[in-house]
Amino acid sequence: MSFLYGIAMLIRNLLFNFSVLSKTEFKEVTLIGVGNLSAGGTGKTPHIEYLINLLHPHYKVATLSRGYGRKTTGFQQAATTSTASEIGDEPKQFRNRFPIEIPVAVDANRVNGVKQLIQNFPFLDVVLLDDVFQHRSIKPGLQILLTDYAALFYKDYMLPTGYLREPKSGMKRADIIVVSKTPDFFSPLERKRIIQEIKLKPHQKIYFSKIVYGNLMPIENKLDKKVLSLSTFTETNYSVVLLTGIANSKPLEYFLKDKVAALLPMRFSDHHEFKTAEILELKEVYETIKNDKKIIITTEKDAMRLQNPILADYLAELPIYYLPIEVAFQDQDAIGFNQQINNYVRTHRFNCNIYKTENK
Repeated sequence: MSFLYGIAMLIRNLLFNFSVLSKTEFKEVTLIGVGNLSAGGTGKTPHIEYLINLLHPHYKVATLSRGYGRKTTGFQQAATTSTASEIGDEPKQFRNRFPIEIPVAVDANRVNGVKQLIQNFPFLDVVLLDDVFQHRSIKPGLQILLTDYAALFYKDYMLPTGYLREPKSGMKRADIIVVSKTPDFFSPLERKRIIQEIKLKPHQKIYFSKIVYGNLMPIENKLDKKVLSLSTFTETNYSVVLLTGIANSKPLEYFLKDKVAALLPMRFSDHHEFKTAEILELKEVYETIKNDKKIIITTEKDAMRLQNPILADYLAELPIYYLPIEVAFQDQDAIGFNQQINNYVRTHRFNCNIYKTENK
């Protein structure tokens, strides 16, 4: 099955490479794509947020995602009142984190989505395309490929045996490769080994990033808005129920396990829509904990889906917090990465106001 899937994806890529299938390139706005070869879990969302923070002070930036898991169709522009069911959990997170002047939009048809953003915001400089690496009908000027340090693409296999969406050779389309979720203590020898294994093409640069955890934040449904500092939490021997509906909860579990008295994971599939019965089960698990210091922790993405009016009364009774994350780069990589992104945008932001079908 993996062989047949790989052959199908290889043929599809060849059709794009040889111009049988066309790609649309936009000339009036700079497009930066962020994606991966594998099926989720590489940290696209915090890397998009890193790019927003990097570019927004100097350029007019928008984000465009598919809006996975939403119950709407077509182009949707996120409002402050938009729900995860309307726009998806990751775009909802972008909308919550950033000021309203940064447009957040969703559209499964990325070409149409960019057209709509340009029409609605004619002075845009940059559109950040979330999870676009396999969407070859649109051609970003700069492609960023993420690969998880714990599941590097060159060690993986095609679906369904492994998690690769397309053959490993697809990496050659990337301009930048970021090895994400590296450990805090990351040796130069390990860096060198990975670079040798990836076998960069002449046009490619590679950087290494890691996850940084913030303070525990109450979910929006709760009346108590008090923030719990991470240092205070880790020094007081809490017992924790960890509620997750993400592709890979293992890094978060690993981060918490040595910082708490007990860790009870409740894992659901990525983008899971939580039901009332599951919240009641969560409450039962929480109430079985004997420790007086106990808490429920979830991810920021999960918190977007928990902001459901149907669940509000049940969640209001529980001390549930989300743990926000950010991206930081190893050693001096931030300098090189930031310079490459800024240089690219600076030299590609002034283009004619037309779009065309590109056959290259």
